[in-house]
Amino acid sequence: MTASNSSLAFNSEEILIGGKWRPAENGATHDVYNPSTGDMICKIGKSSAKDVDDAVRAARAALDGEWGQMTAVERGRLLMRISEAIKNHENELTTLEAMDVGKPITQARNDAVAMARYFEFYAGAADKVMGHTIPYMDGYMVYTLREPHGVTGHIIPWNYPMQIAGRCIGGALAMGNTCVLKPAEDAGLTALLFARIAEKAGLPSGVLNVVSGVGAEAGASLAGHPDVDHISFTGSVGVGKEIQKAAAENIVPVTLELGGKSPQIVFDDADLDAALPFLVNAGIQNAGQTCSAGSRILVQRGVYEDVISRMSEAISKLRVGQATDNLELGPLVSAKQKAIVDGYIDSGKESGLSIAAQGVMSDDLPEKGCYIKPTLFRDVPPDHKLAQEEIFGPVQVVIPFDTEVEAVKIANGTEYGLVTGIWTENGARQMRMAKAVKAGQIFINNYGAGGGVELPFGGIGKSGFGREKGFEALYGFSVLKTVATKHD
Repeated sequence: MTASNSSLAFNSEEILIGGKWRPAENGATHDVYNPSTGDMICKIGKSSAKDVDDAVRAARAALDGEWGQMTAVERGRLLMRISEAIKNHENELTTLEAMDVGKPITQARNDAVAMARYFEFYAGAADKVMGHTIPYMDGYMVYTLREPHGVTGHIIPWNYPMQIAGRCIGGALAMGNTCVLKPAEDAGLTALLFARIAEKAGLPSGVLNVVSGVGAEAGASLAGHPDVDHISFTGSVGVGKEIQKAAAENIVPVTLELGGKSPQIVFDDADLDAALPFLVNAGIQNAGQTCSAGSRILVQRGVYEDVISRMSEAISKLRVGQATDNLELGPLVSAKQKAIVDGYIDSGKESGLSIAAQGVMSDDLPEKGCYIKPTLFRDVPPDHKLAQEEIFGPVQVVIPFDTEVEAVKIANGTEYGLVTGIWTENGARQMRMAKAVKAGQIFINNYGAGGGVELPFGGIGKSGFGREKGFEALYGFSVLKTVATKHD
């Protein structure tokens, strides 16, 4: 398929290696479906191990060529041009993302805007990552340098293709690395369009290579490639383990941003009017397909019924429709994901859990669309699978607690540690809770802080390790070198 809705028309069956667009080896492809309708929309290139090897070689050649000689200032200016080019193609990216993964138009547009912002941020940061001088013995001058890893591999998921590409590719390029990008097999179209945009903005050949395909082949080949110097992966815990094992064979560092089961903790002194939109939206954003979804709502008993009532009223008004309807929720990304989420809802019903509220489906939705009503379960035991496992759909659970100590125990009582929201007007409690809960990001009287490109993001436990976003990501995309000069 040629994307005719874009002024940068491209063949979705082609991959990008060394500045050249070409079919995957032997012309292999796989089908791409529109989750709003269930209809096949195109085929996309299915890269082989040979294609990945060619891409890594191209990235290495670019590192040894023009790109490797470019100053940090020049890299920053180029990243700014890429940011502006993304803005100029915002409409095309938005339309393509909505069609490919089912995001409502407004949410898809927000992702395009965020992608441009990542490149803008890292453009400004590129020449501001500095080393240090170290006081040492007389007769020595000691300093540190931050240098690129070299060739970096990026395996990104289907839930936020543009945002996650922006945060990992932007940071890697800012530090002078070259990149091989493997987008998700269910969501590769905006990656291909972005690569065209970056080319048009002047990114040298081979600096960014895109190998679409399936994880078991292209992703595994990239993770285990002996000439890749760093891997960043966002996705499931199970795949993250395999990525880490493959990289370990070559002693390659990895950044893993994995799952979450993030709590929002509501104390009885919380401003419920302020909290309500976050309690609802943090769980249903992107149809709940968000690793940082605030889907466990822990509520102190003094306000428990009030919170249930407020959330139920809000959720019952949420509408589910096609991406082009631009409602609160679109479809899940695939029939496979819908079956998984349906299974969790069924397990809750079979356990006798009470559904407090569900949203509503639009009329006349396509029969093959992948739609799920947002669903709120109440009185969920903390050890129930709905409260323990990442569902990746618009399913939220409400859990009562009595004391601060109990809230901390429940909040920390999963294998994950990605994000926590704390709702209380008590300043001392805010500080105690922020210290006591185990998570990579803590939000007090808010959740998500507007998505903050500047805010380091990552988890602990089975939520992964390493940090993306902000300046901290640049340290992850670089190697520290110590230079000690004896001058006596």
